[in-house]
Amino acid sequence: MAVDAVVRVRGKNGAERELPMADFHVAYGDDPARESQLEHGELITAVDLPARPWLARSAYLKVRDRASYEFALASAAVALDLEHGVVREARIALGGIATKPWRSPAAEAALRGARAERKEFERAADAALHDARPQRDNAFKIPLARRTLVRALEIVAAVEATP
Repeated sequence: MAVDAVVRVRGKNGAERELPMADFHVAYGDDPARESQLEHGELITAVDLPARPWLARSAYLKVRDRASYEFALASAAVALDLEHGVVREARIALGGIATKPWRSPAAEAALRGARAERKEFERAADAALHDARPQRDNAFKIPLARRTLVRALEIVAAVEATP
């Protein structure tokens, strides 16, 4: 989601199609068991990532109750294009806090031109979650998502640039 990936799938009749990751997941509707655009009998055969060198500075951070086989309470996928400690471009997606993962253009915009430091990451997290409205019994997810995003950005900012 964060890096504009494309999912390739093949159906049982051999037909192939591509789905942008942004369109892959579906919101809950009449069938709460349906989480994606996959049709019965389709199989994911590949996930294509764009060839941008700066995407090597990326990370996915998942916070969960247990160490294995557990869904995310909150997650963040981030990528940063840094030049001399300043963010030229950012990609940010959050998961586990809504009915489907979502990208945050507001957080990305908040980081462009900013120094790669904690106070700016906190400002971006605030922008990402500005319109977040908890459901009954899950208000803890908003501050958890905020901390998860800030930590993911700190991890990525600490990665050495690739030559």
